Amino acid sequence: MAIGPVQLLVLGFTHPEFHGEIITELERLRESDTVRVIDALAVHKGAEGEIEVVHLSNLSKDEAIELGTKVGALVGLGIEGEEGLIAGAEAGGAAAADGVEVFSDDEAWDVLEDIPNDSAAALILLEHHWAVPLRDAIARANGFRISDGFISPLDLVEIGLISREEAQDLHALETSHQPA
Repeated sequence: MAIGPVQLLVLGFTHPEFHGEIITELERLRESDTVRVIDALAVHKGAEGEIEVVHLSNLSKDEAIELGTKVGALVGLGIEGEEGLIAGAEAGGAAAADGVEVFSDDEAWDVLEDIPNDSAAALILLEHHWAVPLRDAIARANGFRISDGFISPLDLVEIGLISREEAQDLHALETSHQPA
């Protein structure tokens, strides 16, 4: 079975109150076969930088530990204390021994460092099922990915896709709760 493109979303929250709304929406996307959540973790970073992790799914504890090592291998984080951290490091080490390089030094993304102290983040490892046929068509045409990224709504004004007011509203929606 081919796996679709995988993306790690890191979403910040100043006052997290996870009432299940995000999980409900991810479940709706899974049911429509749009995406599959490979793993989802809630990370709270205390005022002094201490980290607490909670799994954001209805998986069993064993499944959560097993899947949590996937994100742990990417970002150096375990969900089960030292044992989980070791499992994540071992998974990353095994991948490296097999010739898999997750991030080079130039591409390194310190997800944990990016989370502001005294806030929380949801780390969602997401597989894009919708993109599999497109990716395969691109490969059959001898195409390849050079780069990708999300475009700020403010940049869409310049090309006439949305109005300045719409862009400001969307930008505020996406960034209004970021700590200073």
